Amino acid sequence: MTVEGARVGFAGLRVAAFESRLAEQMRQLIERYGGRPLVAPSMREVPLEENADALRFGERLLAGEFEMVLLLTGVGTRFMLKVLDSRWPREQTLAALGKTILVARGPKPIAVLREQGMQPTIAVPEPNTWRDLVKALDDQGRPLKGMSVAVQEYGVSNVELLKALEERGAIITRVPVYQWRLPEDTGPLTEAVRAILRGEVDVVLFTNAVQVEHVMQMAERVGGADRLRQALEKVVVSAVGPIVAERLRAYQLPVDCEPSHPKMGIHVKETSERAAEILLRKRATSRH
Repeated sequence: MTVEGARVGFAGLRVAAFESRLAEQMRQLIERYGGRPLVAPSMREVPLEENADALRFGERLLAGEFEMVLLLTGVGTRFMLKVLDSRWPREQTLAALGKTILVARGPKPIAVLREQGMQPTIAVPEPNTWRDLVKALDDQGRPLKGMSVAVQEYGVSNVELLKALEERGAIITRVPVYQWRLPEDTGPLTEAVRAILRGEVDVVLFTNAVQVEHVMQMAERVGGADRLRQALEKVVVSAVGPIVAERLRAYQLPVDCEPSHPKMGIHVKETSERAAEILLRKRATSRH
């Protein structure tokens, strides 16, 4: 790195991230912007061994029992259709979905619907948080009271969303179609959390809300969530977008940086540009 290059970006700061599928791309991005990467995979996506809930949803969908279907993720929507394909022709499933109020949370489930020649009834605008979803439902003008609503879930249940729907009188059916688990080898994740606790990390990047869950789970195993909270008071904590930021705040963890757009490349670049200033401020404050 040139002398001029050393003055920009992370400038040699130690940057931890918890990407799994895109771990190598994350490592390269951190290095490109002058950081020393510590990338520890934190999750693996596991289809449910038994898809009884999804198949039961299919039976009820084809029987016309649902008035509304909420599609929360692209991966989940695609996998749900694959499960239903094991029992019913795809055309039959799509015809039944077409008779419901189809709500898509963001561009990824919309893309899956478009692949099938379908459009959502309601497209939730960015940043696609559960609050945006609920507002979109409120704005559509039709009360949810007594409405039978299926919610395609992704890994952990969104408790706040389910509660908001129930408060509006909706009759909820959860449709879990895949789940996140800790990686088979938790060694790198354990070591990354320990490095944060030892004060050896300057910047922490979170690109997925489940990463927050798993980092907290690991922190409990190696020294406690409170120690992690204290350690992160002296570290730049950057969330790729509002959904991740919301999960961090739910655990009373700091959120120092959010990019202008929730994309991994923009996330790393913009965090690198702000990291030194934020770090200086946080460490000066923590000394008082």
